[in-house]
Amino acid sequence: MALRALMIWVVLLCLAIVNGGFREGVLIPRVGTQTGHVISTLMLCALILLATYVTMPWIRPSGARSTIIIGLSWLALTLAFEFGFGRFRGRSWAELLVDYNVFKGRVWVLVLITTMLAPFLAARARSLLPRGFVS
Repeated sequence: MALRALMIWVVLLCLAIVNGGFREGVLIPRVGTQTGHVISTLMLCALILLATYVTMPWIRPSGARSTIIIGLSWLALTLAFEFGFGRFRGRSWAELLVDYNVFKGRVWVLVLITTMLAPFLAARARSLLPRGFVS
């Protein structure tokens, strides 16, 4: 299960990279930076939910706890990639944290929340979990 979950996270990473290219190449030139970021964020959230919904039976979580662990793992991997790759590219911590300022209209945190909750929500939507919250 863990290897399959990791493989799906790599798919999510690829979707995020393609989404970022679409944002920079198509959305921002047409609708502006702020609106482009919001649209891109919502698109990526939808892609994450869809990909997780489609692949959750393949991942085969053993219960609600495993979906929560998968979600937290995906969140940790996403943050590690984002900050690690950003620092590797020479970006400062201040530059990296810009997307987390919801008071300035940045909504990237929605992607992180979606990434964390997607496995549980998808497993529940696919009826892969018992009715009790944690099993």
